[in-house]
Amino acid sequence: MQIIQQDVLLVIDVQNDFCPGGQLAVAGGDSVIEPIHQIAPRFAHIVLTQDWHPAGHLSFASAHAGKQPFEQIEASYGPQTLWPEHCVQGSQGAEFHPELQLTQAELILRKGFRPHIDSYSAFFENDRTTPTGLAGYLRERKLTRVFLAGLAYDFCVGYSALDARRLGFEAIVLRDACRAIDLNGSVATIESEFAETGVVLIDTAEITPGDGVEEATGRGLNDAEQGEIRPAEEFYEKFESTYPELG
Repeated sequence: MQIIQQDVLLVIDVQNDFCPGGQLAVAGGDSVIEPIHQIAPRFAHIVLTQDWHPAGHLSFASAHAGKQPFEQIEASYGPQTLWPEHCVQGSQGAEFHPELQLTQAELILRKGFRPHIDSYSAFFENDRTTPTGLAGYLRERKLTRVFLAGLAYDFCVGYSALDARRLGFEAIVLRDACRAIDLNGSVATIESEFAETGVVLIDTAEITPGDGVEEATGRGLNDAEQGEIRPAEEFYEKFESTYPELG
């Protein structure tokens, strides 16, 4: 699958609390970083999301007397899974994993900061109607196809992919650059919804640079293979000077 100028890589919640040792660790969560680094230089546009909860957030089991993590409650907007406290604003757990080096990202979108509503999707809060603003950002930038990677496959990645389709964007999930929680069959459920809505599943090995991107990103790919990430300024100076018509 060729990458073109209208594509964006959406990297979901690669944060300390979702990686080994974190408060809501996804098994092998940090293993998504290598495949993300391998394909990131192929994209001219990258967006990161960051779970960003206030203390005492509605989704925390500790905010509900007698409740335990992974139980469900009925919130004003419907069923809500309760989680261990995680990604609390300003905490170490909320920071991006230190090995994630995507300085070329153009936007960091924080979600889940409203105290009384959770946010899995990068596009909507869990009421399915309150927007994060990401859709408007992508449309103003004329970005029409979204590639998704990160954590967790069956929650925040999956919900983001479904909402991308609902909003009219093409959505491609990079399966080997995600890891799942698989809570009560959540992987099977999300993949069934992918099939129904037209979300595409591929591996990162199936991605190739497209016209107008390959030469400008070639050096970045070589750097990534050697474990080095170029500064964003250098990447874009090279890209814009080589392809001014795509800037």
